Amino acid sequence: MKDKIFGVLQRVGRSFMLPIAILPVAGLLLGIGSSFTNETTIAMYGLEGILGSGTILHGLLLIMNKVGSIVFDNLPLIFAVGVAIGMAKKEKEVSALSAVIAYFVMNTAINAMLVLNGDILKSGEIAADVLEGTIASSCGIQTLQMGVFGGIIVGLGVAALHNRFYKIQLPNALSFFGGTRFVPIISTLVYMFVGIALYFIWPTVQNGIYALGGLVTGSGYAGTLVFGLIKRALIPFGLHHVFYMPFWQTAVGGTMEVAGQMVQGGQNIFFAQLADSANVAHFSADATRYFSGEFIFMIFGLPGAALAMYRCAKPEKKKAAGGLLLSAALACMMTGITEPIEFSFLFVAPALFAVQVVLAGSAYMIAHMLNVAVGLTFSGGLLDFFLFGILQGNEKTSWIRIIPIGIIYFFLYYFIFTFLIKKFNFKTPGREDDDTETKLYTKADVNARKEGKNPDGIKDNSQELSEKDSVSRTITRGLGGKHNISDVDCCATRLRCTVINADLVNDALLKSTGASGVVHKGKGVQIIYGPHVTVIKSNLEDYLENATDEMDDASEVIKATDESADHTKATDATDKEAAEKEAKVVKTITISSPVKGLAADLSEAPDPAFAEKMMGDGAVVTPLDPIVRAPEDGEVCFVFETKHAIGFMTDTGISLLIHIGIDTVKLNGKGFESLVENGQKVKKGEPMLKLDLDYLKANAPSVVSPILCTELEDNQRIRLLKHGTIEEGEALFAIDFLA
Repeated sequence: MKDKIFGVLQRVGRSFMLPIAILPVAGLLLGIGSSFTNETTIAMYGLEGILGSGTILHGLLLIMNKVGSIVFDNLPLIFAVGVAIGMAKKEKEVSALSAVIAYFVMNTAINAMLVLNGDILKSGEIAADVLEGTIASSCGIQTLQMGVFGGIIVGLGVAALHNRFYKIQLPNALSFFGGTRFVPIISTLVYMFVGIALYFIWPTVQNGIYALGGLVTGSGYAGTLVFGLIKRALIPFGLHHVFYMPFWQTAVGGTMEVAGQMVQGGQNIFFAQLADSANVAHFSADATRYFSGEFIFMIFGLPGAALAMYRCAKPEKKKAAGGLLLSAALACMMTGITEPIEFSFLFVAPALFAVQVVLAGSAYMIAHMLNVAVGLTFSGGLLDFFLFGILQGNEKTSWIRIIPIGIIYFFLYYFIFTFLIKKFNFKTPGREDDDTETKLYTKADVNARKEGKNPDGIKDNSQELSEKDSVSRTITRGLGGKHNISDVDCCATRLRCTVINADLVNDALLKSTGASGVVHKGKGVQIIYGPHVTVIKSNLEDYLENATDEMDDASEVIKATDESADHTKATDATDKEAAEKEAKVVKTITISSPVKGLAADLSEAPDPAFAEKMMGDGAVVTPLDPIVRAPEDGEVCFVFETKHAIGFMTDTGISLLIHIGIDTVKLNGKGFESLVENGQKVKKGEPMLKLDLDYLKANAPSVVSPILCTELEDNQRIRLLKHGTIEEGEALFAIDFLA
């Protein structure tokens, strides 16, 4: 149950990252726009002629200010769409549209209830007996003040409906409204009633949120310390987004009236004050208590830890460790991305991470105590420090107090880390044992992979499926194969995956792709790469779209090569042979040759990966005719981008791979002409590929073509029916089903 809850929270946390990702851009526009349209700032730097009222730049900056503000003004709708996209497993664009519709429907239903019950008068004015601040306008609709919670309620609910119904099949008369078309329909109906229910439920929830916010705010500096400790302690689990978001974006983080409007959440309060900075003497440190302290340990503290680890590295490893730690420290200082540093010691020395939690947590409290009110968009790096601290002026932010405290923290981190690393001989970067690398890929393993072999020396022909992205291929294998991966997503620095069988995950393979750490929790696997993780995620998703069962079969062969496994397999094989002798054939399905040529047993394939049935069982045909046809009635599941192979599902439920030639992927589609498309239904004998046999014979190692069943069950056996000359459409092999 705990693992299931963790998996759900992990998905919720990462779904917040999409709407949160827009905040840095909006914050930059708002920060620059408000800073350089502030009359005091303009006068201070003598820029009246360039930025004064009436100049072109002044007009542009005013536009930037308003564009930045509109994002923060409509965060509930942005969260509704972003969370729905993040939580949807497939057809994400449908969930986004459904979330927009559901958001409008829910708030319109609430508005109708407010009008019917006299909370909103017919003139549109709010009744005098309604508590101030409980009703607000959202996208032009007067509704209950729910903030981003309203958006999250819509996003999570619509995603649940979407994942449940996007493949629904309705009766023939209503079939047009089935599948993805049903999602916005059901979302509309459900959220009409959700809006009605929230009219009665939300006031109670609202009172609870305000009470919680008052408790947090009223706890003073101790509350800030607890917040900081918890947030940093959740970093290894990836749940910090779930924890801090309510403090940044909802009434849990406090409420304040700014420019005549009631604003909820620490970050929202800061940016509302920033937009109205001309009328603010000093930004609220009570609002920024949830992030101002980050500048202390991100710009100063953790770089001190990096220096300590470098100074403690072995002489022969200092150069390598220095390059790693310098890049991590710069990323931390400039962007506030701490994980490259934190994960460099988290797994090898958890005690150092405990020190980091305490020091970082105390930094939040100290910034609060010193009335520091520097805002941020995403994380506490130098860019945000300049825009929302220095540029706003010390009289508004007290930014200058961060400098001396930061210097003290630099030395605290440096001396504490140095002492602990040496005292307990922690294996931080540059201090690893000489044989540590053997736990990952050795040089011999790397060379073997380049030659197309797995670590056991067996040629892995499935490499041709991923030559363009060996990293994605290795990640897939490290996660136990394509069919062991049920969900892929990422946050700012981590690839977040959910697997079916956690026992199949191979940390060594995953770390060999450049990951700085791997976190396990039940079926959730988080692989830490750093800020470029979005590219890795996109590449992996593209790879998984085209990868076939070959990946899983090859991975299973690799995983079963130790002596005990071999012994068990040998025993099982003997038992199977004995069982097969007694088994009766209860059903037989025949598969025909897709091309005219020379048929032979699969063991005659000039490639060990095919001959040893790593990819599946079947037969081979050497083409003598340029047209490859559908072997049976069925559906084209996929045509490889390089057109050298086709995935095919027969109407009888047999999954086939028609692979023309050996290593033909390297021809990049030359010599092949595809005559069908993905998802196309075909009849037996219909043309699917046209081959340039002369070109293939001249440029490929072999034109011998495996015809494979890739998903055979334990009770299914292949029996070759033809050896030698065979016509297209003639029976090639049979699949016997044993009782």
